[in-house]
Order: sequence, then structure tokens, then C-alpha cells
Amino acid sequence: MAGSEGPAPGTPLSGCVIAFDEEDRIAECVRSLAFCDEVLVVDSASRDRTRDVAAAAGARVLVHAPFPGHREQKDFAVRQARHDWVLCLDADERVTPELRERLLALKRAGLRGAAYEMPRRNHYLGRVVRRGLFWPDRKVRLFDRRRARWGGTNPHDRVEIDDGSVPARLEEPIEHLSYRDLRHHLRTIDSFTRIAARALHAEGRRANPFDLLVRPPAVAVKSLILKRGFLDGWRGFVIAALAAWYDWLKYWRLFRLRGEGSSR
Repeated sequence: MAGSEGPAPGTPLSGCVIAFDEEDRIAECVRSLAFCDEVLVVDSASRDRTRDVAAAAGARVLVHAPFPGHREQKDFAVRQARHDWVLCLDADERVTPELRERLLALKRAGLRGAAYEMPRRNHYLGRVVRRGLFWPDRKVRLFDRRRARWGGTNPHDRVEIDDGSVPARLEEPIEHLSYRDLRHHLRTIDSFTRIAARALHAEGRRANPFDLLVRPPAVAVKSLILKRGFLDGWRGFVIAALAAWYDWLKYWRLFRLRGEGSSR
């Protein structure tokens, strides 16, 4: 049960997770947060046993549907938490043992500042990749909701600190299981580019030839050469190619929305 380890004294901490159809992965995520004073899972009306599995693992489960968007759902979870300091994970992420020990020490001493960021150890098609766009992949996931909040543009949400201060940096990573397989990666690209194009269109952004002709190859070069993704072997080339495809498809869909309204 989450919290059954007897959370250490100090700053109380809520673990927050949003989920949809994650019955195969949610239990390990919840268990990795067991050192928190509570674990909250906000479910988007999953069609599988996600809610039952999460509750059995020790989480407090709420349903918030229909899904309002990644940023909005994460913000909802943070607002429903019992404590001001929150540690937010996705269902395909876990707190590693070394990060857990670091966070416990910080918690005992009393969390300071507004936020902490940490890298993600990304698994891709059966292997950890340590270069390219997938490393260090730093994310702010631990923050004081009184001083920071979820922002960004869907589906690429991010934590924004109200006063613009720099988050404290941790070196211990989050484990990220990423995509279940290549088909899952392609489905995610299809879904996320639709969401991203609509969000950009709603903000008044319009696609231009630079977006379609320059951005995609630039992303591939950044991943393969500048961030040495080629050293991850064929996986590095797949990651770079699909990152370029993501950018092209996002801006192509944004281009097609021109004059058609954002409802398409």
C-alpha cells in the first residue's frame, strides 16, 4: 500500500499520476511512489482495469472525464492533492531506487525553493538509450504548487515556476518505459500531432515552408549528430527519423487547418 513504509517526517509529499488504459503499467508506477504521504491517480475513464489495479496498489483514485487535455488533467490532479509539494509521474514512469533515496533525504530535511528537475532514463524498444533526443531529457516533476504549475502547449506540457526562478537539479533519474513497441510509437505520433496542431492553430500560429522543409531535417541532425544519437545504433536512427516525421506531420496538419477552423 502506498505510504505503508511510514513516510519520513519533514515536508509532506503527494505523488500524482494521470492515467488512461494503463492496467499493465500503473501498479509499478504507484508502488514506486510508496514513500510519498499519499499517491493520487486521476483516471480518464479507462476502459480496462486501471482504476482497480491502482487502488489495489495503494492509490487514491479519482475519475475526471472527459479528458480535458494533458496539461489540464495534470493541473486537476495537482489541485486535488492533499499536500502542496507534489511529485508528478506519468503511468509509464517510475521513481528509481536511487531517486527514491535522494527524495527521502530531501523530504526529511524539508523541501526548499519552488521545484526540482531530474533526468529521465528512457527505454526504447527493449534497451535504455543514453544519447540523442532521449538523454538527458530533464523534466521538472517535483514542485510546490503554491509557486509553480503545469503550463506549456498540449500535448507537451511542462511545469512553469511563477517567478521564473531556476529549479534545483537532481542527477538521479526517473525510469521511463516509453513506448510499448514501434506501433505504439506511431500511434502516439498520430495522436499527439493532431493535438499539437490544433493547439498551435488556436494560439494563432500558422505553418510556413520553413516549418515543413527545414524543421524536420534539423531535428534529425540534432538527434543523430549534435546529440550523438548514432551511438545508440539502429534505435538512434529510428528515434531521429520518427522525431523528424513528428515535426513534419505536426506542421502539415497545422497547414491544413489554415482557413478550416480548429475543429478539424
